[in-house]
Amino acid sequence: MKQNLKEKSLKKEEELFLYLVTTFQTSASIALGKLENPMTKKTEVNLSQASYYIDLLVMLQSKARGNMSDYEEQMLINVVSELKMDFIQLKSANNDK
Repeated sequence: MKQNLKEKSLKKEEELFLYLVTTFQTSASIALGKLENPMTKKTEVNLSQASYYIDLLVMLQSKARGNMSDYEEQMLINVVSELKMDFIQLKSANNDK
């Protein structure tokens, strides 16, 4: 019985962790103009805001190192990498203007 409660607790923690990561990912994607802002119904680029959300994910990655499942760690690595690439491409495109 104790093991079952522990497994449920870990599963809930993993779900909450993944929810947190996808929340920041979605916010960064909105700021990168990849998704429509649900409040304004517009697609706009805000690089400083995108950078903030990416920094939050990088900090989370650093602070949670060694405390994540393999799946959580790989998911976070992928999300951060994808967002950083999108950010660099947008920043480069804006500098070329």
